[in-house]
Amino acid sequence: MRKHLSIVIFAFSCLMLFSSAMSAQSRASVSAAEVNGTFRMNFSGKFKEFSNDVKILALGGGKIRFALDLVYPYSMRNGEPMANLGTLDEEASISGDTAIFNSEDGKCKITLLFVKAGTLKITQDGSDADCGFGHNVMASGTYKKVSSKKPKFEEN
Repeated sequence: MRKHLSIVIFAFSCLMLFSSAMSAQSRASVSAAEVNGTFRMNFSGKFKEFSNDVKILALGGGKIRFALDLVYPYSMRNGEPMANLGTLDEEASISGDTAIFNSEDGKCKITLLFVKAGTLKITQDGSDADCGFGHNVMASGTYKKVSSKKPKFEEN
């Protein structure tokens, strides 16, 4: 009985190790349907009325267009809610499940990782100023898809 239990525990451990290794690997590609849309990261607590949004459109040829609409919420001394803002509307190269934008001066790098359908993880390398955002505004976080409609972008 003890030997049987040891075998079951060993098999379960191997299965867990294999499944976590598989989930850490990048996917070969993501579909335009998974990429296209609007993703949102909601703030919590007293700033729950604020959110960071990103609109994404697959352009084909290994490119996407994305537009970040970011905030850094805070309270004034009198308790009034305020926010610093940041925006970015650019194209990025996409390979597999990862899109990368690098600013011309190389100081700002935005990585968009399509973790699974409906979930996007954004990582920002570079400061708020390096990326042209307001004080303390950062893009990093996990975003959930709130719309699958092809987004419309403002013309520059």
